[in-house]
Amino acid sequence: MPRSRKQPLTTPPAEVRPPAQQAENFRRSRCDRALEVAQDYVEAIADLTATLGEARVVDLARQMGVTHVTVNRTLARLKRAGFVNTKPYRAIFLTRAGHQLADECRQRHKTVVAFLHSLGISERTAELDAEGIEHHVSPETLAAFERRLKQH
Repeated sequence: MPRSRKQPLTTPPAEVRPPAQQAENFRRSRCDRALEVAQDYVEAIADLTATLGEARVVDLARQMGVTHVTVNRTLARLKRAGFVNTKPYRAIFLTRAGHQLADECRQRHKTVVAFLHSLGISERTAELDAEGIEHHVSPETLAAFERRLKQH
């Protein structure tokens, strides 16, 4: 059924933000997503290295569920950010900063999972939910989770 010319295609937002504020919000969102990807990759690289003795592009692609092209592009960003060292046809190595980030991510994940368990959330659901929450939980909230866990 065609729309009447008098009906707007979308409802205008209740509050229109200035373009500079919108741009900043979008920039921050992109940075947050990039950091989330970096955290997932360094964790996966650390896990593969611990399990297999090395992390290779093919193994990382399989673990992340992406193509080797995606892995190579992400590794280039991680290398520029100082989290990994790579050489063609060789394993992927975490730098000191990469190891530190992987350790922080693992600890955050453990805390979030433990907190969700304390609420009675099943193991499977706690693991799935923690995978998203761990990237977005603030230090203040994480500290509150830890305090609550110590009380139990």
